[in-house]
Amino acid sequence: QVQLVESGGGLVQPGGSLRLSCAASGSIFSIYAMGWYRQAPGKQRELVAAISSGGSTNYADSVKGRFTISRDNAKNTVYLQMNSLKPEDTAVYYCNAARYSDYGLRYDYWGQGTQVTVSS
Repeated sequence: QVQLVESGGGLVQPGGSLRLSCAASGSIFSIYAMGWYRQAPGKQRELVAAISSGGSTNYADSVKGRFTISRDNAKNTVYLQMNSLKPEDTAVYYCNAARYSDYGLRYDYWGQGTQVTVSS
């Protein structure tokens, strides 16, 4: 229903910044809730930030005040601005899109992931 492609990852020093982008295609972007998840080696995938179709946001406690999620419906793109990066932010970051059917069933779609490495 929707295809997601992440970009913007890379290597950055502690305290630095990165902006991740997720470009969506194949469906009506504005109706989807969007999120960024991350997965570090040996750990479970965890929610980092989410933004609803109406624009409300939620963040993991570990990134509050440092990360900002936003969306540009005209460009079918969601962003994650990451500031004051820490080594523990190192992970593969995945873009997620979620929708609910007319019967209340939830469907999730995932991008391929982009590596973020925070190291000196």
